[in-house]
Amino acid sequence: MSLVPSLFGGRRSNVFDPFSLDAWDPFEGFFTPSALANATGSTARDIAAFTSARVDWKETPEAHVFKADLPGLKKEEVKVEVEDKNILQISGERSKENEEKNDKWHRVERASGKFMRRFKLPDNAKMEEVKATMENGVLTVMVPKAPEKKPEVKSIDISG
Repeated sequence: MSLVPSLFGGRRSNVFDPFSLDAWDPFEGFFTPSALANATGSTARDIAAFTSARVDWKETPEAHVFKADLPGLKKEEVKVEVEDKNILQISGERSKENEEKNDKWHRVERASGKFMRRFKLPDNAKMEEVKATMENGVLTVMVPKAPEKKPEVKSIDISG
């Protein structure tokens, strides 16, 4: 399996790492380049909006850190939620720009519509302590990790 993000989903997969996959995605494999080529303007923009939330996930010794580029969005337009005690969900909606009848558009590349990304976190994630901040269109979500349990060692006297 490739470690490179796919063309539309941005998902990274690694068969040896069970946490490298996002949670179940009902649209995975549904939007292919040929389907996009046949899509009309608004449908193509909706598809782009659905997949446009790019998220980096890194793990430090203390936490799982997620960074999402959400240019032009206010924090009130973004939701960070925890589902089923181990699923982190980032979602929101980018409003469509008002179109005037006399406007002549030459190019429309900025997407509008809803987006959602979901991540299944490992058991060591402290989901009750999740914190999120948003600055300059970048959402940062910190999920602290539980300290690693060290094995208890008991010394045994040797008789004889």
